[in-house]
Amino acid sequence: MNADLSLYLVTDAALCGDRGVVETVRRAVDGGVRIVQLRDKDATDAETVDQLIALSRVIDGRALLVVNDRLDAVVAARERGARVDGVHLGQGDASVLRAREALGPDALVGLTANTRAHLDAVDALPAGTVDYLGVGVIRPTATKPDHPAPLGVDGFRDLAAASSLPCVAIGGVGIDDTEPLRDAGAAGLAVVSVLCAADDPEATAAEFRRRWLAGAVPRVLSIAGSDPSGGAGIQADLKSIAANGGYGMAVLTALTAQNTQGVRAVHVPPAHFLRAQLDAVSDDIVIDAVKIGMLADADVIRVVGAWLDRVRPPVVVLDPVMVATSGDRLLDPDAERALHDLLARATLVTPNLAELAVLSGRDVVDWEDALSAAEHLSAAVGVAVLVKGGHLDGDSAPDALVDAHRGTRQEFAGTRIPTRNTHGTGCSLSSALATLLARGERPADAVSAARAWLRESLRAGDALSVGRGHGPIDHFAGLRERAAAQTRPAADDIAAAWWQDIAEIRAGIDELPFIRALADGTLERGPFLIYLAQDALYLREYARVLAEAARLAPTSEEQAFWADSAQGSIVGELELHASYLTPAQGVSAATFAAEPGPATTAYLDHLRSVAFGGDYGEIVAAVLPCFWLYTDLGRRLRAGEFGEYARDPQHPYASWLTTYADPAFEAATEKAIAYASGAAAQADAPTRARMRRVFAVSSAHELAFFAAPMGLQPLR
Repeated sequence: MNADLSLYLVTDAALCGDRGVVETVRRAVDGGVRIVQLRDKDATDAETVDQLIALSRVIDGRALLVVNDRLDAVVAARERGARVDGVHLGQGDASVLRAREALGPDALVGLTANTRAHLDAVDALPAGTVDYLGVGVIRPTATKPDHPAPLGVDGFRDLAAASSLPCVAIGGVGIDDTEPLRDAGAAGLAVVSVLCAADDPEATAAEFRRRWLAGAVPRVLSIAGSDPSGGAGIQADLKSIAANGGYGMAVLTALTAQNTQGVRAVHVPPAHFLRAQLDAVSDDIVIDAVKIGMLADADVIRVVGAWLDRVRPPVVVLDPVMVATSGDRLLDPDAERALHDLLARATLVTPNLAELAVLSGRDVVDWEDALSAAEHLSAAVGVAVLVKGGHLDGDSAPDALVDAHRGTRQEFAGTRIPTRNTHGTGCSLSSALATLLARGERPADAVSAARAWLRESLRAGDALSVGRGHGPIDHFAGLRERAAAQTRPAADDIAAAWWQDIAEIRAGIDELPFIRALADGTLERGPFLIYLAQDALYLREYARVLAEAARLAPTSEEQAFWADSAQGSIVGELELHASYLTPAQGVSAATFAAEPGPATTAYLDHLRSVAFGGDYGEIVAAVLPCFWLYTDLGRRLRAGEFGEYARDPQHPYASWLTTYADPAFEAATEKAIAYASGAAAQADAPTRARMRRVFAVSSAHELAFFAAPMGLQPLR
């Protein structure tokens, strides 16, 4: 079985306490747990079977259920009608070959592994015997005191890279391990105490899921009919999924001959071919969300329902295509009954008002009727309902998210957008919601974001000029407007472009009399001390700007780097300045006695304005020239580009020139370039442009600063 292994709960009765295993599992599955493993070493076989039956009822198809070790209990629980999806075995437990034979090809069979020998043994088994490996322990854990030596994240990474099967990390896993283990190749996280002992298992599980999904591209499957004109059906779904950050896939339920003026013909492929499409996708790809649109008849609906029961995707958004804009019913009574049964498999249902009336069995005349009908439907079926008010009369077009199970109702106000380009709005909205929910968005946040995107796309639809009837929305209007449709530059490309931008400034620095005289040893001591005195003033304030970069840094590594750089500026570098300026006193008030010159004042004013008016990216772009230009100069001085004397230990300014060529400073510069260009690569286009501009301005100030001691003006 190709299962979603992302969040895997292993039960522990003692940790669940008075709340009990069943209630803990119910809440954890509400929060997004994808697999539940019943592990109770102290229970008898009969007690294990009873627990499996109880857990099967409370999970109710929303996650997969396996048991630890007790293969016979799975068979017995299945005989009593429980949905138990498989078994997880240790290296010393029942043979996985026996488990596969007893449970069949669709069962989920997992195996513990923590050595290369275990991986070799798995590779020797017939293909399809084992579905996944539980790899660990990651670190010591009290829930399994007889565990082997901990692997740690690096040990897990090595085994996962060598494994031919997906690997779930287990043993001492906490929420802050989510990103490191995901990046190490984990297919999922198996947790025990952090969920079983949590005060709120639902909230804790939801936070695990959000962090696991953050930054990932959700894989979203549309099960719907086609629209050759591109405005509705799977064509609209795929555009919506892409526009909202997902990877779209499509399984066709029907072929239509339609355009913006109407539907001319419908062809429904055989149901067995639909099942073949569904299986082909899910046997290979883990599906993060499913959007369901047009289902033409009862056979099609039943095939989709059976597939959902087998695959259990974490998010299912059902757009019940039942009633045409004209008010005509699109499904026969048998199909309507089958579709109503399908509602229970959904995460969210998105009916229009006419469809809501059919599904709830209530008249829907106005908005209050719609809210009441949605409450009734949500309570009866146990599914969240998005009530769409687009078909109401008047200028208002509200929506509401109703979830009787969680006791929530949130309304979203909106004025009607005057446009004829409304073709495919229902398809597009439901696909956007599926994508946003698969990204880990909370339901209300997903609705808010999807509505904002849809309304933006509706407003832009007129400009497409597609068709003579009800045209489509412009799914990518916002992306084009915000220039996100342009290729995002890589960090290396950004760094190269910035460096090229300041080629004239760099050439100007090379030609400065101060630099040439410093290199060949003819620089008089007076201008050199003027330079040092101004640089001391500069470094004192520069360190404060670096500290601000550390405060705003998005990662702990960047925070530490900029903080270390700030310390280096006021400890290491100023000590060298003081050895020339105030050798008797060391770094003291006398070191900073000079009056700041115009070039110093201008440079510091620029840095302060960026530091306390810009964001993190702008700050690191502004401080970067002080790293990069000095390192470049030092590298070329060391290479003899300015004459061999600059490399001579007897050079009068040898100690100073050495600081330019310090390997540690060069390594720091490489990090500074990487952090600044990386921030620019992740930024939006306007921020990236501001970063490029402040980098260039700081570089120009560096030229002026070098020129100032000799009384020269910078090149313009």
